[in-house]
Amino acid sequence: MSNASSRRTFLQQATAATLLGGALAGNVTAQDKPLDMVIARWTGSKDAWEELAVKMTEQAIENLGGMKRFISKGDVVWVKPNIGWDRTPEQAANTNPDVVKTLVRMSIEAGAKTVKVGDYTCNPAEKSYANSKIADAAKAVGGEVVFLDKNRFRDMEINGENLKTHPVYPEVVECDLVINVPIVKHHTLATITCCMKNYMGVIENRQRFHQDLPTCITDLAAFMKPRLCVLDALRILTANGPTGGDLKDVKHTYTLAAGTDIVALDALGAELLGHNPADIGTVAAGEKRGLGVMNYKSLALKELEVA
Repeated sequence: MSNASSRRTFLQQATAATLLGGALAGNVTAQDKPLDMVIARWTGSKDAWEELAVKMTEQAIENLGGMKRFISKGDVVWVKPNIGWDRTPEQAANTNPDVVKTLVRMSIEAGAKTVKVGDYTCNPAEKSYANSKIADAAKAVGGEVVFLDKNRFRDMEINGENLKTHPVYPEVVECDLVINVPIVKHHTLATITCCMKNYMGVIENRQRFHQDLPTCITDLAAFMKPRLCVLDALRILTANGPTGGDLKDVKHTYTLAAGTDIVALDALGAELLGHNPADIGTVAAGEKRGLGVMNYKSLALKELEVA
């Protein structure tokens, strides 16, 4: 969609959310009013990785209001995982492939015409896509796997505090919906990388961000106008991020969250990594900019156990 159309859609949704806001309080059910956030925790067999990834993703999205809350028949959807690294799922540097697979399938079932999956990788894309198992998982359920071509990035108006223009991959922002689905992990420079920072996988010239990561990441998140984010915390990388590699740095938290508030989801990710969300530059900057709230318990929230 065009930037103008995207902006109109965003403003309409923001207005609707404001009107609903007064009626939403405490932990409510999906049947009462649309939820802002769902946190799912696995209580079944800890060895059933594919089963738990599928069930938790399904339950989180269904309790959030279902994929049809976000997708209309004929939509083009981009599922944006972290596929940046030539690592296996067990090393927790990339998004869980079964979470990605489930989101692709649910998007198609909701009426999406095309579901694309792709990321601008740091390691060679062919190896990262293959060893993360994400490419095969997406293809297995009808997803279109896209390798981002460096020559196709185009300068776009970001209109942020730091970023005025920046090269962005047009095929991503032209989609009707971007489902942002990062893994929770440590990051040497940003402390954490979750939903907000995951958008760096749709831009070129990342070195520019390193001058002021919190502001630049917030600028990009505001430009992307997040509507649906899914936080993969089944396994999290607690140190030596973003690449990881040593299994001693991987913690199994068996948690997955989905929601419409990108700041709230990142705040949860920060807590899972042992941090106070207020101490994380991107989380604080995102709340200050009005992208969401770090106190996710103040939202229309549902927490559920899945087995």
